[in-house]
Amino acid sequence: MSAESDSCVVLVLYDSQGLVAELAESIIEGAASVDGVEVWDRPLDQADKDELVRCDAIILGSPNWTGITGRLKHWWDYTGDLWESGELAGLPASAFTAGWSPSGGLEATLLQLVHLLIGHGMMIVGLPWTSTMNHSGSYYGATAVRKVTELDRQQAHRLGARVARYAVALQSVEAADG
Repeated sequence: MSAESDSCVVLVLYDSQGLVAELAESIIEGAASVDGVEVWDRPLDQADKDELVRCDAIILGSPNWTGITGRLKHWWDYTGDLWESGELAGLPASAFTAGWSPSGGLEATLLQLVHLLIGHGMMIVGLPWTSTMNHSGSYYGATAVRKVTELDRQQAHRLGARVARYAVALQSVEAADG
């Protein structure tokens, strides 16, 4: 549970260049739709590393530039102390990306984001397959190509809600364990 409130806090942290900010809106709405959840909307230039240890789940996003942006990688490089301390281990986490080309490496970008999260010991929450994935999304996270469509918004909303539900469930288990 977040030290600052009684609610479960989901941090949505992303490099807001390109289409990513629009996709983040649906992720935030999805997470906020879960009872007992507070969402912290943090574009990279407003992000504070200290918030990583004060949240209960993290959803990380980057524009697809055939991988994550240098800005996000640089910011994340300064979380090594949290890696060493293991403070983020066990948090539910997920990823999202958007880009201009369907063959430009969307899944590679998602996997790079997931790699950063796994490196900190976080538990990855993906999207189970549905027929919607014939047109939008990935097992590894929410995506959008060229523009954010209604299907993209639905996948992003679903991902945000899914991560938030896992965070709430984990919080309940930890509270029961005392």
